[in-house]
Amino acid sequence: MQPLEQELQRCLQEADRYRLLAEQSTDMISRHTPTPEWTFIDVNPAIERMLGYRADEIIGTSGYDLFHPDDADNLKKRADSVRYRRGMYTNVYRFQHRDGHYIWLETTSRTIRDEHGHPVEIICVSRDVTERELAQQATRRLARVVEASSDMILFCNHRTLQLTYMNETAYRTFGAERENLAVFYLNQLFPQDVLHTLVEPALQHAALYGTWYGSIPLYPAGNPGRIAEIREIIAHRNRAENMQVEYYSIIARDITLKRKAEEKAKRQQLEMAHMSRLLSVGEMATELAHEINQPLATIINYCNGTFRRLEEGQITELAQVTRSMELISAQARRASEIIKRMRRFVRRTEFQRVSFPVNETCIEVTRFLNQEAIDHNIRFDFDLDSTNPILEADRLQIEQVLLNLVRNAIEAYGESDINPKPVTIRTRVEGKRILVSVIDQGPGIASDQLDNLFEPFITSKENGLGMGLSISHTIIESHCGRLWVESDGQSGTRFHFQLPLKGQA
Repeated sequence: MQPLEQELQRCLQEADRYRLLAEQSTDMISRHTPTPEWTFIDVNPAIERMLGYRADEIIGTSGYDLFHPDDADNLKKRADSVRYRRGMYTNVYRFQHRDGHYIWLETTSRTIRDEHGHPVEIICVSRDVTERELAQQATRRLARVVEASSDMILFCNHRTLQLTYMNETAYRTFGAERENLAVFYLNQLFPQDVLHTLVEPALQHAALYGTWYGSIPLYPAGNPGRIAEIREIIAHRNRAENMQVEYYSIIARDITLKRKAEEKAKRQQLEMAHMSRLLSVGEMATELAHEINQPLATIINYCNGTFRRLEEGQITELAQVTRSMELISAQARRASEIIKRMRRFVRRTEFQRVSFPVNETCIEVTRFLNQEAIDHNIRFDFDLDSTNPILEADRLQIEQVLLNLVRNAIEAYGESDINPKPVTIRTRVEGKRILVSVIDQGPGIASDQLDNLFEPFITSKENGLGMGLSISHTIIESHCGRLWVESDGQSGTRFHFQLPLKGQA
């Protein structure tokens, strides 16, 4: 065989190999005219799987007409989706399927030129990147949501605890600017005790179980006066390798306005509670005056009796005078205790969470109502938990609730003929909470009144304002508790409130 024939045979074999490669390729390989119509000259069979056309259907038609209107002039406009490298263009665009919908293609194209540099045809290699583009679009949408979120969103390296990403809200809360690049670490954002007792255990929990939910306070040093809290931590694992934690997502929220609103509401609640106590004392003015008058009258009687016995010469020893002084002093102390108890009850105070025995408080409240109980022939019965449970709350406010409930129980008897009229105060520990009940055997509350009993300005009293139960309800809820009532409208009423025991709030 002649050398020329051998060379020709080799070229034919090589062309067959290229043809076989093109026909078997999963990428679409096509040739186009170098004209604006971008007409198909030839295409491999992959077009049918990718675009639904047979090769003989598409050859001779305009490729330009199948571009999505928004992507048709990407190359002319040098859009962001176009890249150029070493004489080849790579373009990502939408192209119409035979069924009418669009798919995303990534095409690398090269222009073939003759010896004079004139374009002869364009060779393109295209692949379907629809799934990739949709995933990237979803990622971009998510990124926009993250950036626009009112929550602080932080990405944290699981080893160094460096914050590798912060959204705009986080920068603003920290009082930092993206233009002035700053490096933040978790151990810079928290005091050491908070870092070790709250933050690190939360990260460990997220690493073990995937997520952590809770509340960790955060006070940005660069933005004094702001208050934030971490609410959620998500551990992201490297699923392609060893499933180890790769980084954490930390979601936090600026709660400055919320805290200010809570403080304002708390101040208003304290003012309302104070007003309610003043009103209660005003309603009890007659009973309190009578109760104070008793020891004062006794003191006067002791003094008059002592003077008379001195004038008549009946007192001959110092011990007899001493005994009179002791009796007078005891009555003075009794009057002083009544006034002290009343002053403590009506004073304006800030919220003070203290530990105190709830049984003792129940007894103390009944002492405050002693004269009212005597005037109405009330008998206090105590059924108190033997463990002497301890509450951690604002004692004055809890006393106010008890006072309102016991006074309601006293007033519930009205014109009842029962004598004496029992008011039972009961305490019971139920798990991690204490249940306090105030029970009377009056006529009860009608069912149509039960639904709105704790609403403000709802009252059955002729001169009442209807604030006592409403304020009591608010006080108990502010202590993470619950206040409710039970009554069948016939055989008495049972008010109950439940609060966490000390250390369980």
